[in-house]
Amino acid sequence: MATVAILGAGLGGVLAAYEIKAEASASDRIVLISKGDTYHFVPSNPWVAVSWRDRDAIEVQLPSVMKRKGIEFLSMGAKRVHPAENRLELSDGTSLVYDYLVIATGPDLAFDEIEGLGPERFTQSICHVDHAERTATAFDVFCDAPGPIVVGAVQGASCYGPAYEFAMILDTELRRRKLRDQVPMTFVTAEPYVGHLGLDGVGDTKGLLESEMRERHIKWITNARVAKVEAGKMKVEELSDDGAVKTTHELPFKFSMMLPAFRGVPAISGIEGLVNPRGFVIVDKYQRNPTYPNVFGIGVAVAIPPTGKTPVPVGVPKTGFMIESMVTATAKNIGALLRKKAPQEQATWNAVCLADFGDEGVAFIAQPQIPPRNVNWSAHGKWVHLAKEQFEKYFLGKLRRGQSETFYEALALKVLGIAKLKETKR
Repeated sequence: MATVAILGAGLGGVLAAYEIKAEASASDRIVLISKGDTYHFVPSNPWVAVSWRDRDAIEVQLPSVMKRKGIEFLSMGAKRVHPAENRLELSDGTSLVYDYLVIATGPDLAFDEIEGLGPERFTQSICHVDHAERTATAFDVFCDAPGPIVVGAVQGASCYGPAYEFAMILDTELRRRKLRDQVPMTFVTAEPYVGHLGLDGVGDTKGLLESEMRERHIKWITNARVAKVEAGKMKVEELSDDGAVKTTHELPFKFSMMLPAFRGVPAISGIEGLVNPRGFVIVDKYQRNPTYPNVFGIGVAVAIPPTGKTPVPVGVPKTGFMIESMVTATAKNIGALLRKKAPQEQATWNAVCLADFGDEGVAFIAQPQIPPRNVNWSAHGKWVHLAKEQFEKYFLGKLRRGQSETFYEALALKVLGIAKLKETKR
């Protein structure tokens, strides 16, 4: 009998619990550790932030689902990982000894790295459903006395799609409320160009997103380093290609949402050999940590180097299909180890993404996610908005049913009709 612990119950952690359970024997113990009882569908947070969704609609209560699956569920969270001891120090003072550990914690949100940033200070967030609810309240107050909006992602951020989504969704909602003409909007991003996305672009994301922002009268500042945020004012340094300060902007705002940089969570930060200086888990091609080979990392918690040098630090996103491929590889490799075999499965690290703009959207496929690529495609249209709505229903449904099959690749093949994906698999 072996104990497999999964730390974190987000997208990667929940699916990892399902898939590892399928790979393990009946005598093996699968334990999922979470902070709280509830899974939230993070891609819907931009809709919650403008009151297009209630949080109840995007939540899954995990204890009952895990009980049906035969997975032990602990909701107290973990205080510290002790990999040299094969032990998790839990937040209630108890410990869990494991044979294998999967770290799927997601990130710690580094609002404190910029003075005045974050929902406890002067900007809003959509990184967590709690933040999104607070953002919705702040947006309603803003609409009573509208003014300038600043939205985007700060230096070191690694999740740019939601920033673009929220800017466009704000534009859509303001037009519906007949307030758009009263709201100058500026998009501020660390990316070297619009549509970089931490991926050096995918297809013509640069052209598509620039065109969308021109059409919607959204100005932008790239190579942007946010120096400080005060009440109603953001100081932004625009850097040139050599890293020198080119221009300093003082942007007034009455409402702002800025995505923060990510770092590793406190439970793993600073553990030599396990994480990099930023606190992300170091893994090999089998999702396994080289120093502690019974520890695996998946999702946003994993260290991935940037696609190239940029004037302002730009992280690499971990998209849904990429995370699901990490989950499957990890589950199969732990299954192999449980059967006394060597791990062989590698994640594909492809990206399939739907970015909703409220009334239309942009979709892209990158195979693999990091260039150079075999498939490098993007498109836009109203169908993207409809597809993301259907995807939300599908994904939440499969989590509630305890299913873990990958949907993203089927979406690419059937809904988007990309024949090249089939060709590259032959």
